[in-house]
Amino acid sequence: MLQYQPYLDQLANNTTESQALVNPHTKEEIARMPICKEEQMENAIKQADGAFETIKNMPAHERSDILNRASEILHDNKQMVAETIAQEAAKPIKYALSEVDRTVQTLKFSSIEARKLEGESIPMDAAPNGAGRDAYTLFEPIGVIGAITPFNFPLNLVVHKVGPAIASGNTVIVKPAEKTPLSAILLREALVQAGLPEDAYHVVPGEGKVLGDVLLKSDAVQKITFTGSPPVGREIKSNAGLKKVTLELGNNSALYVDKSMNDRLDDIVSKAVHGSYAYNGQVCISTQRIYVHEDIADTFTDQFIKGAEQLTFGDPLDEETDICNLIDKPSQQRLLEWIEDAKQQGAKVLTGGEAKDDGIAPTVLTNVPEGAKIMKEEAFGPVVIINRVASGDEALKAMNNSQYGLSAGLFSNDMKQAIDMAHGLEVGQVLVNDVPTLRFDHMPYGGRKQSGYGYEGVKYAIHEMVNRKMISLNYTF
Repeated sequence: MLQYQPYLDQLANNTTESQALVNPHTKEEIARMPICKEEQMENAIKQADGAFETIKNMPAHERSDILNRASEILHDNKQMVAETIAQEAAKPIKYALSEVDRTVQTLKFSSIEARKLEGESIPMDAAPNGAGRDAYTLFEPIGVIGAITPFNFPLNLVVHKVGPAIASGNTVIVKPAEKTPLSAILLREALVQAGLPEDAYHVVPGEGKVLGDVLLKSDAVQKITFTGSPPVGREIKSNAGLKKVTLELGNNSALYVDKSMNDRLDDIVSKAVHGSYAYNGQVCISTQRIYVHEDIADTFTDQFIKGAEQLTFGDPLDEETDICNLIDKPSQQRLLEWIEDAKQQGAKVLTGGEAKDDGIAPTVLTNVPEGAKIMKEEAFGPVVIINRVASGDEALKAMNNSQYGLSAGLFSNDMKQAIDMAHGLEVGQVLVNDVPTLRFDHMPYGGRKQSGYGYEGVKYAIHEMVNRKMISLNYTF
């Protein structure tokens, strides 16, 4: 049975400060959370650095087996872990259970990739004076990796940093979101029970700026991998020096629905509603801007509104709940202000647009101008824009008119249009005949523009956590 309390007690022995970790839905205290300071982070770095030689020299098959066993332990504790996510993140239990399933898969992908980190043979005789030599490359782990993670996927976005780190022979320190530290601790407990040395993975909860600065300044930390806001990402990149950096930042996902899909609107609307409102829209690749060809816009919009209004608002632990409270009150207030800003600029609220408990009723806006805050920024809430366009070319221009570039989707039966748009979209991932909210945990995942720097996805994350070394053997000497 996985437990987070023993690790909390261990942290409490090393710090005198604590605060209540509160359920965003019930406002009840879940746990008493120790607040770690610079000293605790420095100690964690020292211990992880000391454990690096052990992990580095551990055979790949052993690291692989640990990751696979951890996936099984997590699977066996699925309900409890999902309930923890639902309680600390106010995530509807149906989505929390799905997050645990994805985490199990991410651990399995990490287990597989631990055995597949392969270099290449270099034909040295391709150079005029290179004959008589065999050469090859190999990959070596870099050391301690600092991972800073957000609240919205408190387990799976942690494992996307931890799994590849361990698979490639590194140690890792997680600074979890202040609102959702328990899931990262449960992941650590699963890995330790699976055989990972305790000092190979630390969870250090506390204030992001304070603890993040320690990670940035430490010579022992060789890489920072961060998921969060663009302003913080820019600050990390500017202060990281020669450390490796991966940044997964904001987004404002766009979707185009072409008139050629008129006979599939029921299926598309169902996918779009789910992609827009899953976990209250608090997803980096949540579908936020939808552009629909004018020939089908009225039908699509009417069906979408009907789907949005059928969603159930309630307790995250209720299996029937689709929408619930946002992570905190300021998030609600921000969205209400952005909706009002759009209305003042001529946008029309088709449904929702109002507070519901500490959340927002599923909202659909239309006729939203390009200058509106909700059009330019990442909503990170259950607010969707549906604007009509006269063509795919108009949609492409509007979709690219964004400071972000993480993910986009389009539905079209016109193959040339689909290919042209896929090549023309200025994003890291294009999903044809799917919503942009779709992510599989082994695929490359990274953004352009203000959406980030570097790539995740297990194999791709691993390649950003290693150093390449070439070895040449002169057999004529």
